[in-house]
Amino acid sequence: MLLVYELDVYRLAEKLSNMIWYDFDKWNNKAQKTIGYQIIRSADSISANIAEGYGRYTSLDRKRFYLYSRGSLEETKSWLRKLAKRKILFDSRITEYKKIIDELGPKLNAFINSTKGKA
Repeated sequence: MLLVYELDVYRLAEKLSNMIWYDFDKWNNKAQKTIGYQIIRSADSISANIAEGYGRYTSLDRKRFYLYSRGSLEETKSWLRKLAKRKILFDSRITEYKKIIDELGPKLNAFINSTKGKA
């Protein structure tokens, strides 16, 4: 069995949260205090919930945390849309985020669907 940090879905989630973590320092104070801290928490929660679910014993427990992870991904995408609309993120960086999200979303859904049991 792979370790959680060896999973593609986990690595992508960490890559996304690390991008946000380092971009935060470039944002103005208003953006940091309003959206910044919340998007860091939601992005970090994606990989954290994958890890927590991966460590659970039953498939129902695992799937529940993977679903939380998907909710955190959707929240993160919402914050990223706000950052783009408010001109905090610009086209080249938006493209980088979109590339990761377009890969992470389907992989996370497939990972959830591969988990036996229903939540």
